[in-house]
Amino acid sequence: MNSLHYGVIPTRFGDAVGLIDGNGALTHFSFDVSAAINHACGLGATQCDSQLHTITQQIVEYCAGSRTRFELALSPAGTPFQREVWRALLAIPFGATVSYGQLAAMLGRPNAARAIGRANATNPIGLIIPCHRVIGADGSLTGYAGGLPLKHNILEFEREHTQATPHVTSPQKPDSAVFCGGFRPAPARIGRA
Repeated sequence: MNSLHYGVIPTRFGDAVGLIDGNGALTHFSFDVSAAINHACGLGATQCDSQLHTITQQIVEYCAGSRTRFELALSPAGTPFQREVWRALLAIPFGATVSYGQLAAMLGRPNAARAIGRANATNPIGLIIPCHRVIGADGSLTGYAGGLPLKHNILEFEREHTQATPHVTSPQKPDSAVFCGGFRPAPARIGRA
């Protein structure tokens, strides 16, 4: 019996594909539907949208503007450094942005902005692990797997639905995620705001 399942999830930004492992932890979330389905099928995953009910429900709430943080088990595959960066992304509040340099400083690696940019670009769980909230030092939008128009639309949506300051100078350490597979910073949950 296959323990990997994927589903197509409608969002206000277009369809996305989520992939979960046998424990129900999200391993991938992408707006590139064709590539994500090909990836999932290549891993032997079966389509079962109902297995992704919790993820779908939270995405619906996010897209309605009523959810600013996710309560999901996450299990992204990556190097220890990538995982460190992805954990830090979870500390960036809904509606806020940080630069690669600020993220590097937060991680205690002030000279690692480019390496952090590369780790950010390899985030397999877009939107949920909010790599879209990282921008250039000059405030410009920089690369995003879904394209800059999608990044712009997501950031504008978040800004319209938040009271947060649009630019964070010192994000807090991540303390609100459930991680699986060695990706666990602390026994906490992504809370509902």
